Amino acid sequence: MSRFSLDGKVIAVTGAGGILGQHFCRELIAEGAHVLALDSTAEALDRLVAAIPTGRLLPVVADIRDRAQVEHAHAEATRQLGPVQGLLNNAATKSPNFFEPFETFPIDDWDQVMSVNLTGSVICAQVFGGAMAAAGTGSVVNVLSIYGIAAPDQRIYEGSEYLGRPINTPAVYSASKAGLWGLTAYLSAYWGAKGVRVNALTPGGIYSGQNQAFVDRYSQRVPMARMGAPLDLCGALVYLLSDAAGYVTGQNIVVDGGLTVW
Repeated sequence: MSRFSLDGKVIAVTGAGGILGQHFCRELIAEGAHVLALDSTAEALDRLVAAIPTGRLLPVVADIRDRAQVEHAHAEATRQLGPVQGLLNNAATKSPNFFEPFETFPIDDWDQVMSVNLTGSVICAQVFGGAMAAAGTGSVVNVLSIYGIAAPDQRIYEGSEYLGRPINTPAVYSASKAGLWGLTAYLSAYWGAKGVRVNALTPGGIYSGQNQAFVDRYSQRVPMARMGAPLDLCGALVYLLSDAAGYVTGQNIVVDGGLTVW
């Protein structure tokens, strides 16, 4: 079981202050890792630090679309924690018109979402993954979505709300996550001989404040008859970042309660 330990590993997490990111940071630290927590706002990182009072969390405000800021974060982590051995590309964003119908979805919004969900992950992979490849070891995990590998059932969204606001899943989200899977496959082959493993973690629907109509409709589509929770993802994440997955690359672990088997 020692091969599943993250003891002493330095892992960078983007979107660290988000719904999933805060749980990922907590779990990685609980498993012994030092975490470089990246987020675009100081407020999100302040909440994270308050929730995880530990000396093994290094918060750095960074816009992952800006290579200079990512390089600065990498340098700070290396200086304060040591060489970064893992990268979790978890950051994702919504745009002002995120729930606009496809036919009228603004291209400016499309570019904004793509710039974080996909281009930001590319930049982080270049900076962190490139350094890992030069060192001959490391692990990159890209957080996808079931809607990057399967189409959403639009019927689920009839009468659905999140924190009181009508919701749907826009095409830009699916496209950005599908692109991230393509990047995962490419980099797994590109860096395979250099000791860097690149895999994907694909969550199903995670409960985070959706109304009961959404919860009920979604759960009816899932063999396990419920939505997921952030902790449901953590076991697979720890495995992919650990030495236990030392011969695993180019893979996508889907944690969706069985949704995609139907």
